[in-house]
Amino acid sequence: MKKLFLLCIVLALVVISAASDDSKKTSDSKTTDRVQAAADVLNEIQAAPDKGIPEDVLSSADCVAVVPSMLKAGFVFGGRYGRGIASCRTPKGWSAPTFFRIEGGSFGLQIGGEAVDLVMLIMNKDGMKNLMSSHFKLGADASVAAGPVGRHAAADTDWKMRAQVLSYSRTRGVFGGLELNGAVVSQDKNATRDFYGHNVTPKTSLQGLVAAPKDAYPFLDTLAKWAKAAASK
Repeated sequence: MKKLFLLCIVLALVVISAASDDSKKTSDSKTTDRVQAAADVLNEIQAAPDKGIPEDVLSSADCVAVVPSMLKAGFVFGGRYGRGIASCRTPKGWSAPTFFRIEGGSFGLQIGGEAVDLVMLIMNKDGMKNLMSSHFKLGADASVAAGPVGRHAAADTDWKMRAQVLSYSRTRGVFGGLELNGAVVSQDKNATRDFYGHNVTPKTSLQGLVAAPKDAYPFLDTLAKWAKAAASK
């Protein structure tokens, strides 16, 4: 009887351990899927002829943040929720990524819901400081404006001074600027632990104080490619 009891305990521990491993694999998979999805969003937006983020704007950005499939939903009162990834320029190249959540309400007549790909460009050091914090509000802590669209923004230079963050959205194949006043950006600690194996602060990763894991390179290589192409124009 004792042997049977011990056998049951051993089997239970094996099942619990296996379930824990499966849960971690699923979570890790979701995080790396987000990295790849963010790379795909950049590739698809910048590869579109005569559209996308202007070269002048992208080449001037200090940091780039992408939220694949941010959700918008509601009736009269709407809301937004998304999980994204961001990287900043460092003397050695683009930094190891930080993972974040974006949440915020919106007011306006809207029915139903839709998924929106979101890109935010952080245009100066003040905006970068906000991104390196664990929590900030767009429109309050960091000024934000809908970004200009088109391959060239030379005729519209106001973007250089009017906002710390320029935002873009893509839904149903339509690409354009997006107003994000009131949205709150905060560190996604669960995704960070899944990706790095422990908590890494946004400041640590975005300042280049930690090496980027190999799973980050689908996004970092894509970002470097388009930033280099923009700078060469």
